[in-house]
Amino acid sequence: MRFVDEYRDPAAARALVSRITELAGDDHFKLMEVCGGHTHTIYRHGIEHILPDAVELVHGPGCPVCVIPMGRIDDAITVAERPGVIFTCFGDMMRVPGSKGNLLAAKARGADVRFVYSPLDALRVAVENPAREVVFFAVGFETTAPSTAVTVLRARAEAVSNFTVFSNHVTIVPPMKAILDSPDLRLDGFLGPGHVSTVVGQRPYRFVPEIYRKPVVTAGFEPLDILQAIEMLLLQIREGRCCVENQYTRCVREEGNPRALEILAEVFELRPHFEWRGLGFISESALKLRGELAHFDAELRYSVPGVRVADPKACQCGEVLKGAIKPWECKVFGTACTPETPIGTCMVSSEGACAAYYNFGRLHRDVAVSMGATN
Repeated sequence: MRFVDEYRDPAAARALVSRITELAGDDHFKLMEVCGGHTHTIYRHGIEHILPDAVELVHGPGCPVCVIPMGRIDDAITVAERPGVIFTCFGDMMRVPGSKGNLLAAKARGADVRFVYSPLDALRVAVENPAREVVFFAVGFETTAPSTAVTVLRARAEAVSNFTVFSNHVTIVPPMKAILDSPDLRLDGFLGPGHVSTVVGQRPYRFVPEIYRKPVVTAGFEPLDILQAIEMLLLQIREGRCCVENQYTRCVREEGNPRALEILAEVFELRPHFEWRGLGFISESALKLRGELAHFDAELRYSVPGVRVADPKACQCGEVLKGAIKPWECKVFGTACTPETPIGTCMVSSEGACAAYYNFGRLHRDVAVSMGATN
């Protein structure tokens, strides 16, 4: 295949769905897509609604915006409101709620908060404003961490002293292990994250089949990618195999991206522990700057308070992120909590399960419910 429309071919999709239906039979399979990008594709293209009832997709913690706890947003606001600070972040982070509102509200109160498209944009802001302190709010999995690492190395090479990073980069393997160790969630396999795997490769997921006896198939982000990955998972199960396979061969290599991994190791080290929304504290699951780069660490320069804030009682983002409930089962979904007025992080990012379902899935569900009521 060479063109995007080939990955959305209806005839090929029907053939894959037929094969999936045949493989599933009368059993029930619960598969988790780890990545928020997969969740977005599944809802946008209605994949859930063409799969047989025997195949259930549940949504994992792979949306980098969604897993940021409220306390880290409060820490970010504390830094942003310091005199002389220019606080930079990606656009969707400006709307993530903390206990004191969000960064947009801080901007309305007078803080100099600016959205950027990359950490290099934030570094340019620092170069253009040498009398101000510029902080970049770094978020994301191993997919985006290399760009932050490259920016820190450039800041060091160019001796930019007014630039720091508030690192909230997280890693993909520890939350997968936490989910597998959860006693209240039974899974039959994983759709492995495609973007992260372009950096880390396939090897980090081997513990899943080796220890937990669950198959993993790394998948791309087009509809046919998702369907083929589901077929590959079911085929493994039916054949009694259990391994890590790669559906996304056009982008993912077994060893990942060695140069990106080298840069990550040069700039970052693992934190002893880090709080995840819905999953609590997970050991060695996030990245901080190495000691020799501490002068670029905003947490150290500004003595970030490191507060812990409980999620609003009405919000069930944690259960959604763990795959314990579907978005529409949350008490405030689509009423008090919408993309315009989000209570939880899953309703903010386009990759969040709640936002994706709100934007793309509600019509299908409403139709299904009304048909059930009339039959």
